[in-house]
Amino acid sequence: MAHAARSARSARATHQPELRAAAARLGRRRFLTVTSAAAALAFSTNLPSAHAAEVTPRSLSEDPFTLGVASGDPLPDSVLLWTRLAPRPYEPRGGLPAEGVVWVEWEICRDDRFRRVARRGTAAAHAAFDYAVHVEADGLAPGRDYWYRFRVGSWVSPAGRTRTAPARRAHVDQGRFGLLSCQAYHDGYYTALGHLANEDLDAVFHVGDYLYEYAVNAVGGARNYTDRTLPDIFNRETLTLEDYRLRYALYKTDPELQAAHAAFPWFVTWDDHETENNYAGDTDENGNPPEEFLLRRAAAYRAYWENMPLRRPHRPDGPDMRLYRRFHHGRLAQFDILDTRQYRSDQAYGDGWQYPGPESEDPSRTMVGAAQERWLLHGFRRSTATWNVLPQQVTFCRRKDTTAARSKLSMDAWDGYPASRQRILDGVERAGIDNLIVLTGDVHVSYAMDIKRDFGEPSSRTLGVEIVGTSVTSGKNGTDKPSNWATFMAANPHMKFYNGRRGYVLLTLDEDQARADYRTVSHVTTPGGAVTTAASFITESGNPGLQAV
Repeated sequence: MAHAARSARSARATHQPELRAAAARLGRRRFLTVTSAAAALAFSTNLPSAHAAEVTPRSLSEDPFTLGVASGDPLPDSVLLWTRLAPRPYEPRGGLPAEGVVWVEWEICRDDRFRRVARRGTAAAHAAFDYAVHVEADGLAPGRDYWYRFRVGSWVSPAGRTRTAPARRAHVDQGRFGLLSCQAYHDGYYTALGHLANEDLDAVFHVGDYLYEYAVNAVGGARNYTDRTLPDIFNRETLTLEDYRLRYALYKTDPELQAAHAAFPWFVTWDDHETENNYAGDTDENGNPPEEFLLRRAAAYRAYWENMPLRRPHRPDGPDMRLYRRFHHGRLAQFDILDTRQYRSDQAYGDGWQYPGPESEDPSRTMVGAAQERWLLHGFRRSTATWNVLPQQVTFCRRKDTTAARSKLSMDAWDGYPASRQRILDGVERAGIDNLIVLTGDVHVSYAMDIKRDFGEPSSRTLGVEIVGTSVTSGKNGTDKPSNWATFMAANPHMKFYNGRRGYVLLTLDEDQARADYRTVSHVTTPGGAVTTAASFITESGNPGLQAV
């Protein structure tokens, strides 16, 4: 990225009215190929009309549940249920009318045969939200499995299984979670997700790059389809609201992604590619005017909410969407899910791997913005959980790329924001947090690292551990030891493991220890890759630091 740092502006949680108005005017005037109606839709909340015409179920001659079902953000007494109606998923609005509403029946049951109904109701799927359905099913019992499904007329969705969180003050023996990130459709098959669906988990954390903005050609890129031809609508970068909506439809038609969603509730957060590569706040990759980029961001954020199992409070308002949030797994764990894209200062020194200096080390620079930082540190002070877990996007620990005393660092990761990282670690120490676990994605490799008080001094106190999960597909097949493996391991003594295969991580928590199992697959550019555990590490409660097992 060739653009200057604009720390204060990018740190704002919301945008000034005149900037929002300028973006809206720009959209109506000339922004890319967006029509005036589409621009207005992207940049406003645009609530559905109370008088929308009803689309009758008997008018649906094709299965509307081609994108599967999902659940997310489980609480002890409720869970969010999601689906999106798209009888023709590769067409705008899924082949449904440009305006209207479809009434969708839903039920959530205590058994997989749907005989013991816990809750049921009817929800509206509005054209204004691309016929997505978000149901907050409440009145549920804590810490138990439920099965759910949707119905429109004679059409019944696939069944999904979900699980509520344990009661807030419950003593929980164990929690098992999956860690996912980076699933570029054009880089391979979702083999890892198919294997993940067969695990026994309480929930899944997806920490970003669910979607990529890059073009997908007629053969699906590295998937190299011979049994189908994808439409040309996918063979371009996503820019408009319609582009983003259609790209989600392409991704969500994948059966292994559907299986993983249907198996467990997901906690999701975004990174950059759900909008555009390496954007920072209101600054895009190519240095375009902020008012222009914010219109694209509004479209991307709206499509993200429409397609993710997120609750109503997270619905975006134009280019702003609060995604950071907190959950608990009884007394065992507190999860503080971060957003490291929307509020960050622009990357220093034009982004990429650069030598650190006054610009990157400016104390005013922020990765998460002032409001989110205060929220996080306040949550640390109030926490009574055994484990404090931060699902977030980019590498937290320092990574040198040479063994020299002075090495380049990634300006897009926390290394480009060392003052912001230090404020977080100071808050951890002040709050007396003994068991910090940072969960990370983004880099398409697996790392296991100790979080040091002083990364320049290997013997300094270990404050927690970072579990970096590899990608689902991004980077294609990968290799066990990338070309820089020896250099990275030697240059970073706090790094205990480095692997370049695709896969996911299983995180198991109990009162005594946390365990990370790095699950990798043999290949993704063709179907059927085998899964294996490449490495396992534990960190003991009250004694932070990774130990191989």
